Order: sequence, then structure tokens, then C-alpha cells
Amino acid sequence: MGEIAAVTTQTDAPQAVPPLRLHTKALYASGAVANVIKQRGISTFLLLFYNQVVGLPPQMVSTAIFIALIFDAFIDPTIGQISDNWRSKSLGRRHPFMYAAAIPVSIAFFLIWNPPQGWSHEALWVYMLVCLLAIRLFDTFFELPSAALLPELTRDYNERTFIISIRSLCGVIGGLGMTVLAYQVFLKENPDGTGGVLAREGYFGYALCAAALIFTFILVSAGATHGRIKYLTQAPTRKITFVGMAREVGATLNNRSFIVLTISGMFLYMALGIRGALELYFSLYFWGFNQGQLTLLATAGIIASFVGVSLAPVLAKRFGKKRLSMTTFTLAVVTGLGPILLRVLGYMPPNGTDLLFWIMFVDVIINGALSIINGIMLSSMIADVVEDSEVKTGRRSEGLLNSADNLFKKIVSGVGVLVSGIVLTTIAFPQGAERTEVPAEVLRNLGLMYVPIQSGFYAVAILCLILYGIDQKKHEENLATLAARQGAGGG
Repeated sequence: MGEIAAVTTQTDAPQAVPPLRLHTKALYASGAVANVIKQRGISTFLLLFYNQVVGLPPQMVSTAIFIALIFDAFIDPTIGQISDNWRSKSLGRRHPFMYAAAIPVSIAFFLIWNPPQGWSHEALWVYMLVCLLAIRLFDTFFELPSAALLPELTRDYNERTFIISIRSLCGVIGGLGMTVLAYQVFLKENPDGTGGVLAREGYFGYALCAAALIFTFILVSAGATHGRIKYLTQAPTRKITFVGMAREVGATLNNRSFIVLTISGMFLYMALGIRGALELYFSLYFWGFNQGQLTLLATAGIIASFVGVSLAPVLAKRFGKKRLSMTTFTLAVVTGLGPILLRVLGYMPPNGTDLLFWIMFVDVIINGALSIINGIMLSSMIADVVEDSEVKTGRRSEGLLNSADNLFKKIVSGVGVLVSGIVLTTIAFPQGAERTEVPAEVLRNLGLMYVPIQSGFYAVAILCLILYGIDQKKHEENLATLAARQGAGGG
């Protein structure tokens, strides 16, 4: 059995650690499929499903999502601290939680898409909230320890970027692949216009398939790294007071590079929360795309993922993670918001034209590739904070750093979802509307509110990155310091 161990120092990991094989890296990275299927399903379909299909007011739906994200945010540090300090001879610090997540998160994800019929709005709201809380709780059991494994699997500055690139590719392919299945199989629109994402009956098959994939990839990813447990850091048993633990937490998080990444991430996730919640509203109503076109756009996203993942490690070596992140971040904002602004100003082709679709197809590839490169850089930069923090505190706190980063991101992404519900209510977006039935003025107001809000959030996120202070030279200095301490018998 495992037990929680409060710590101030870590024991040294074994010296003879074999290199990671490519298949281990790939199977570990495949765990992102489970995370992204869950995330993309909730961010893309949940607001539309419960608002337009089930019939709940948008503010009720966005409020439930906000509450679940706040809950998740505060669960993260708890799980992070526990997994950092968990002792198990056979399963180590991370794997007990990863294995425990598979069944409950899969069941909860299936249930949220199959709410009872005939219930009141209040009862359906409670049902949705309970399912969301369960998804968030048990997804944290997998997602957080899995992410915390990376700095232990490799300390190499560039190898981390490579693994995160593979993980990002798996996530994008899994998430967009499941979206294609949704549009073309489970939620397929019939030739007469019936069915589709606005028809309830298709969500059963979608939920069943998605839940099965989530379950499978959690076990595949955890199992692939099971053989590395004996090489990972073990937490020594040492009693410590609650006040002492709180001081250690404060010391770990008091890192300038970590703080600026966290603030940047907060504003980024507010923007992503709004974008995810309103994505289908823009696709179906603002641009007037049918589900066949949405499938092709999802394919464009897969193309973008290959481009982004291929370029990220090469460009990172050439320009450095910070510089590349700020550049791709800025360009992604321009390509993401540009078409909406041009439509509001009257410079985009009319809906239903081939020219409009192919402009957006190319834009999705460019924007997607830039966004993926930026996401890889931000994740790799967070991983590099681990050794920087260890130099200053004497402790490896991968779980705590990842959970604290997630805490603030998830709180504010919930704010983004809540803002989305307010936007839809403010512009009086009609409920149960067909694609061509929404007044042009309502759609124009949607764009007029969306562009400035998103621009402000993205601008702050980009500017914060200026203060990030860990480059490859600094990372190698940190590794040298830690190696010298280990050689001298330090913790």
C-alpha cells in the first residue's frame, strides 16, 4: 500500500538509467488522446448540447461549467502534493493515481451526454454539475501525475520538447479524430437537414465511443511507463507539520519564471475558455458551415498538427523556447481573430461560397500550426522550471508546480466559459435556432464583442512572457549545480 510522506528532501534516483526508447515516448504521449477527447468534447459540444438540444438557458450551462472548473482548480494542488509525496514500492508516486482514474472518468464522461428526459431545468442542471465534477476529479487523477512524469522521464532540454511535441500530436489527432467521428458518424447530418449536432439521439454512440477511447488510452499511457517506475524519484518518509508543508509549498512556487508563466497562462486560458465555448456557434451560425465542411476543417487541424509538431523542435533549437513562443503566439492571435474582424468590417466573402471555406481552411492550418508550436513551447518551459525550483529549494516538486499552474488556468478558463454565457445572453442569441435563422445583427454583435475581449486577454498573456528567465544555458547551469550537489552527497 502507498502512504503519504511529507518531505523536505528527495532521495537520489538510481544512477544507471537506460535511455527512453521511442515506443515508450510515443505510448506515454498517447495519454494526451484521453485528455483531449475529454477536453474537446466538453469545450466544443457541452454548451451547445445542454443549451440547444437539452434546452437549458446558456447562463445555467456556463455557470455549471464554471463551478466545475473552480472545483477542479482547487483539487489539482491537493492531488499534486499527494502524488509528489506518495510512497509505493511497486507503483511509485504517479502510477497509482493514473490507474485509478480510468474507470470512473470514462463512466462520468458517458453519463454527461445521456441526461434523463422529462426532468426540470434545475434537476438537469444538478445532474450535469455532478457529472462534470466527477469528470474533473478523476481526470485530474490521470492528467496531473502523467504530466508530472515528464521532468522525471528526461532532464534533457531538447528531448523534453520532442516528447511534448509527440504528446501534442497525439492529442490533436485524437481530439480532432473524435470530432470527425462525431460529425460524420455519430452526429452526422442527414441530406434533408435533420440529425447533426442539434439532434439528441446521436450523442449516445458518441459518448460510448469517446468513453471507451478515454479508458483505453489512460491504461496504455500508464502501462507504457510502468517499467520506468524503478528509475523514478521516490519520496522519503519524514514527518513535518502543516505549517512546515505550507512553507515548502510557498518556497516552491516563489519562482519568477513560474509566476510569469502562470500569469500568462491565466490570460491565455480565459481566452481559450471563451473560444472553446463559442467555437460551434461561430462555425454553424457566424460562418454558416455544414457538418461536412466542419469535418474538412477538422482535417485541416490534423494537417496543422503535423506541421506544428514537425517544426517545433527544430525552431526551438534555432530560436530558443521563449522567443519562439512569443512570436508564434502573436501570429496565432492575428490569424485566429483576423477573419472574424474582417467579416465584421465587411471584407470576407459571403457565407456559402467556396472562397470563404477555402480561406478558412488555409487559416485553420496556419493558425493551428502556430498554436501547437506555442503550446509545445509553453509546456516545455514549465518543465524546465522543475530544476530551477529544485536548485533553490532542494526538492523536486513536479506535481505541485503542474497543479499550481493548472489551478489558476482552470479558474480563469471557467471565467472564460462564464463570459461566453453572458455574451450569448447579452446579444439575445436565439435558442433552438437553425443555422440560417439567426439575425445578421446578432451575429455581428457576437463578433464585435468577441474580438476586443479576446485581443485584450491574448495581449497580456504575450507580454508576460518577456519576464521568463530560463534559456538552454540557464537550464544546463541548473543541471550542473544539481549534479555537483549529488556528487557532494547533497539532497
